Amino acid sequence: METLGFLIDGFGVALAPHNLMFALLGAFLGTLIGALPGLGPANGVAILIPLAFTLGLRPETAMIMLTAVYAGAMYGGRISSILLNIPGDEPAMMTCLDGYPMAQKGKAAEALAISAVASFMGSLIATIGLILLAPILADFALTFGPAEYFALFMLAFATLGGITGKNPVKTVLAAAIGLIIATVGIDNTGVQRYTFGVLELYEGVDFIIAIVGLFAISELLFFIEDRAGGGKESVAVNKLKLSWKDIRGIMPTSIRGGVLGFIAGVLPGAGASLGSFISYTLEKRVLGRKGYFGEGDPRGVAAPEAGNNGASSGALVPMLTLGVPGSGTTAVLLALLISLNITPGPLMFTQNADIVWGVIAALLIGNFLLLVLNIPLVGIFVKLLSVPPMYLLPIVTMVAFVGIYSISNTTFDLYFMVAFGVAGYVLRKLEIPLVPIILGLLLGPEMEKNLRHALDIADGDWTVLWDSGLAIGLWVFAGLGLILPYIVGPLLRRRMQVAPGGAEGD
Repeated sequence: METLGFLIDGFGVALAPHNLMFALLGAFLGTLIGALPGLGPANGVAILIPLAFTLGLRPETAMIMLTAVYAGAMYGGRISSILLNIPGDEPAMMTCLDGYPMAQKGKAAEALAISAVASFMGSLIATIGLILLAPILADFALTFGPAEYFALFMLAFATLGGITGKNPVKTVLAAAIGLIIATVGIDNTGVQRYTFGVLELYEGVDFIIAIVGLFAISELLFFIEDRAGGGKESVAVNKLKLSWKDIRGIMPTSIRGGVLGFIAGVLPGAGASLGSFISYTLEKRVLGRKGYFGEGDPRGVAAPEAGNNGASSGALVPMLTLGVPGSGTTAVLLALLISLNITPGPLMFTQNADIVWGVIAALLIGNFLLLVLNIPLVGIFVKLLSVPPMYLLPIVTMVAFVGIYSISNTTFDLYFMVAFGVAGYVLRKLEIPLVPIILGLLLGPEMEKNLRHALDIADGDWTVLWDSGLAIGLWVFAGLGLILPYIVGPLLRRRMQVAPGGAEGD
């Protein structure tokens, strides 16, 4: 009953006219961003974070808008998958397998509508799971001491391979770069580290500047390099002819996919890609010869879409309750919370209950907004695919620069952002993932603080780090998280490559 009361209060926050307006704006912008091949939700949220500061939004409003961007980008990723056979982001790869064949058969509108309904169901199921599970996990997290939190942070780094890793060495290198950047500034004993006498570095590196530079500016550089020409030619969208019978036919698939996706999202490091894959694979096994997967089966569109949208909402559970992001996009949202002087974790459910439950309620509302937006307005989103990037780039660049300048009103931050953008471009060229860098930058200070605290309590005895059953359990899971992605990951990618009608990479 207590949870129900908090949720009702959350609806009071989410239904405030200005919050509702920004939720709608975020859902619309997120879908547009998701429709652009290669951008994805992490880049979309990073690009729009400066907008929240430029507009001077309150913390709950900023989180509601950017969470809606996250959800909208997950919806929008399927548009280019179905029409161009190019996934909007990695989780949308499985949608190509049956979505594009449907479009080639003249059923593009049906495929887009089915994907919207399945995305709605998957996200709705996961949001309900978030409401039920998050308070329980937050209460459990209150039993954590500094040693347990340090082990939890190690678990977060160990599971990075599931989020980003194709090469474990490069993933570890990226995390190390992030941890090194996190040491810049004055530590909690008053000692300057790596400031080189630059006054602006005394307070450390601003998360938002690093994120906008690494994600948004580097993406702009890639756009200039790869997509400086015109837009892409897509399959024509026919008039929608979807019946209630067709919708009922995909409901069991959507429910199964939503549940599996939520489970994948809650597990740190699993993410939407795994949710999409296991949902599609399970559906093939459940239906067997009754399906015609790879040839335009509607259930082959519904399963991965329900899975990846379920995972996106599920990834908010560890982020909100433990302060550990479950995906690359939640790492960006975590940075936003920290920059707003809000500490994610169990205490957030009491100290910032209006933000937590406002965001959860906004997710429920946003699901309905996205369903309403994505079916009648799909023609607008489709037309975006034909817009040359030369018209889109100046707008994105302006938002990034104005937003960063509005935070501190100093040109140093603009130069710093550009430097991070160039570094991000080079790192991506070297196939070094960016998410571990951000995670190291975000979790590094808290990780160091908890390590110092634990060792102070134990008079320097390092065995305190694995002195409790809970800490030992976290270390064991960290070990498994470090090993399993490099066993399961290659298998998952091989299955994607050999699947009929496999997606073209972007």
